[in-house]
Amino acid sequence: MDAHASPDRLLRWMESLSDSTRLRILRLIERHELGVAELADVLQLPQSTISRHLKSLAESDWLRTRRVGTSHLSTIDESALDPAQKRLWHIAREQTAGWPTLEQDDARLDRLLRDRRDTTRQFFTGAAGDWDRIRKQMYGERFSWEVIPALLPADAVVADLGCGTGKMIERIAPHVSRVIGVDNTPAMLEAARHRTAGLANVDVRSGDLEALPIDDQSVDAAMLMLALSYVAEPLAVLREMKRILCPGGRAVVVDAMRYDREDFRRESGAARPGFSSDELSELLGEAGFARVVLRLLPSDPDARGPALLAASAMTLASGAMHKAPTAGPAGVTNR
Repeated sequence: MDAHASPDRLLRWMESLSDSTRLRILRLIERHELGVAELADVLQLPQSTISRHLKSLAESDWLRTRRVGTSHLSTIDESALDPAQKRLWHIAREQTAGWPTLEQDDARLDRLLRDRRDTTRQFFTGAAGDWDRIRKQMYGERFSWEVIPALLPADAVVADLGCGTGKMIERIAPHVSRVIGVDNTPAMLEAARHRTAGLANVDVRSGDLEALPIDDQSVDAAMLMLALSYVAEPLAVLREMKRILCPGGRAVVVDAMRYDREDFRRESGAARPGFSSDELSELLGEAGFARVVLRLLPSDPDARGPALLAASAMTLASGAMHKAPTAGPAGVTNR
């Protein structure tokens, strides 16, 4: 038992775990960051009941909550748990593993996450033929050139994650050794392959951002251009991004700065209303990136959407850098 785990704290933790609903909640938010409405859907309980149990768990330091738009999302951050508290949770999780109720919860959570992905895929399937115009109308075009100075030298292998119709690949390919594009929408992939058909150094692949069809430590730079706010689990995507990067590799993320326009979020098909600087920096750090630098991109006068936030970060190199990166964009925030 940890020396700092007092009897009162231990009893409070044990009391929190003595309720089956709270155990079910903890198991779910350990798998995915979820809001009250989503937990109510999966657990088939009223939102008021879920809120009451979340409040109790928060008071006992079991979960971390953050606000995204009008929602509050909860998750377990094991790194923040007291060592004794963590051991207690591992015992509870192990002892409840075979409960039929929990298997039902897992099945409903899988369905909810599948519905999220299907909704996003349906949006992009419908938008594929007109996506370049839609994106230009929302965000302008200046942002796409801002990323190039943050990339590695001309012999770099670059991954464009969530490549859409391949417009960024088309621009990047002449400046680097090889570009791998990944998207999970067939209509977008078809457009990207058609656009890049004449580029011998381009490889467009079908795959989800949470499970990239790219080998470990095989690319020098990876980009997420207006893609992160469309996924259900941004942290999982950023961890995949880090997995494919070589030691000393560079990650570049461009996405909408946090906004409160629900009409715009629905119109753009996004899963969340962008990211604040602190939130994006924290996610990159939690995914294992270092030297995180963020900046607000210059507004495009023709764009009617929210301002854009750019982040660059690096994987830690063991010994010498894989390749010496060029200077990234001047940052407003360093963490």
